[in-house]
Amino acid sequence: MGRERSATHASCLITHALAPEVALNSVVCISQVPDTESRIKVAADSKHIDESGLKFIVSPYDEFALEEAIRLKEVKGGDVTVVTFGPDRAGQALRECLARGATKALHIKGDSPDADSLGVAKVLAAAIKTLPHDVVFFGKQGVGIDNALVGPMVAELLGYPQVNVVTRIEFGDGKLTAHREIEGAEEIIECSLPAVVTAQKGLNEPRYASLKGIMAAKKIPIDTKSVTDLGLSDADVFNQRVTFVSLELPPEKSGGRKIDGADAAAAAQEIVKFLREEAKAL
Repeated sequence: MGRERSATHASCLITHALAPEVALNSVVCISQVPDTESRIKVAADSKHIDESGLKFIVSPYDEFALEEAIRLKEVKGGDVTVVTFGPDRAGQALRECLARGATKALHIKGDSPDADSLGVAKVLAAAIKTLPHDVVFFGKQGVGIDNALVGPMVAELLGYPQVNVVTRIEFGDGKLTAHREIEGAEEIIECSLPAVVTAQKGLNEPRYASLKGIMAAKKIPIDTKSVTDLGLSDADVFNQRVTFVSLELPPEKSGGRKIDGADAAAAAQEIVKFLREEAKAL
């Protein structure tokens, strides 16, 4: 009898050890922004940028978020759904994400430059509620306005815990452990799932799209919805709290100034005089 019970117990242990990991579904919210090497021009209305001739890319911090979601899928299984809110051209960014390894895409169409951060967050939160998910990824900020508000606002609207500016992350049984750099130290935070995570540079090294991925991405349909499809109105989203008054480029930098002479002491005095009297820096 004793040997039979031991054999049964051993069989249960083996079965448990071979059980597959629970799949985790990810949603990655991305924004499409002008290429960081682009030369920006102000539009005629002085409130927007002139998009003619601009190349648009996935916001660089969002690439870290996407890569982490793809790696999670490769380990745990599940889907990676990329979501964006923007005009028709934003579909190109979704195709790029599918080519890299995302499995689904949702495009909420709208003129996002005329929405403030809370308006964008309301749209994304409403979209996320319609999707299966365990973790929601953002880049720490969108390269453009650079206000780093949308991710935390979405977490608040969904009622989820959030960890921002993450440089390392591990997933356990119904929870995550995130590492982030703070001044002079590393902070480690543990929270339950579902949760919102914003990615910092250094979290991973984003992959390039492979030819196989590019070809496969062409066959994946992109779901499209409008703001009204999500139960929102334009009044919920566009220019209700923040209005762009004007947009202008910084003044062009003047040429440098050269101080002639081999006498280091005299040159130092001339530099100090310039900083005090002309640059008003001292």
